[in-house]
Amino acid sequence: MTERPTAYQPMARALHWVTAILVIATIPVGTLMVQEGLPKALQNGLFIFHKNVGVIIILLVVIRLIYRAAHEPPPLPASVPDWQHRAAGLTHVLLYLLLIVMGVSGYVRVAAGGFPIEMLDALGVPPLVPRSDGLAETAKSLHFYARFALVGLILLHVGAALQHLHSRADGVFARMWPASGR
Repeated sequence: MTERPTAYQPMARALHWVTAILVIATIPVGTLMVQEGLPKALQNGLFIFHKNVGVIIILLVVIRLIYRAAHEPPPLPASVPDWQHRAAGLTHVLLYLLLIVMGVSGYVRVAAGGFPIEMLDALGVPPLVPRSDGLAETAKSLHFYARFALVGLILLHVGAALQHLHSRADGVFARMWPASGR
């Protein structure tokens, strides 16, 4: 029987870090782009960035879920308590779920609001939802409030990773760090 690697495969690590960087980039952009008094050109650029990176994030999440279904993650060290193992699993499920909620609600807000998503428009993808101010407002509210849960889970995830790196030094952090080996 072959022993399972203790680190995530390079593809899993690449998908994780590209997704993480893009998500972290969209958070301040999303906050800034709705501020009043911005020069219109800057505001438009921020909206275009946020919408199109959102499309990339949702595609990455789908790819990550497919990859994860096909490639079992490495086991946590035996030193990790069972409650932390369960908490990590729940946190990952919630992160994926919230990323999907953010992507879908952002898409619905824009498409139902009658606004372009330049990347999808360039590819000839038609709107998947009807034009509806009510639907757009509901999606906008969901997108607005879900971001707080997403940011909270990101902070929890990063905090747990740093705790494993600095306090526990148990190799959990190195499993996903880009420079780690098998």
